[in-house]
Amino acid sequence: MNQYVIDASVAIKWLVEEEGTVEALTILEKAKLSAPDLFVAECANILWKKVRRKELSRDEAQTGARLLEQAGIEILPTRHLLGVATSLAVELDHPAYDCIYLALAMERDWRFATADLRFQHKVREHQSGQYSSIVLSLTEAAAELTGKKGSVTDKTGHDGTPDMT
Repeated sequence: MNQYVIDASVAIKWLVEEEGTVEALTILEKAKLSAPDLFVAECANILWKKVRRKELSRDEAQTGARLLEQAGIEILPTRHLLGVATSLAVELDHPAYDCIYLALAMERDWRFATADLRFQHKVREHQSGQYSSIVLSLTEAAAELTGKKGSVTDKTGHDGTPDMT
């Protein structure tokens, strides 16, 4: 079975239909998942923001929180990854919040699936290229899980790659 570290950008797509939902659901259905304990706070924060923006009601946010609590995601402590995450943040010139996920994926020798296009781009543009094989877009992870070559697109036709034009 394929194993992925995921972040809140993936999990929230299980609750709210948006670009990448099809791929996120594929990951949920076909992979073993883990996340750092930071994931819990990030999910709660996204749900709160969606209520503030009137994208979700309070009840919908609470239901979403309960569903995420019950999702089959192994939540792992990350205190011991502080040094590695800090080094990655400095090296990639990117917030340590995202680098904690990468550090966990590296420790477990798993891949990190994310919908965070900015982080994907940062990793791919890094001079060493050493993290590119670890960090996958939703499209790449879903294609890997379904055995499809090339891109898997959601209903909107978006292939999950950042548009840098």
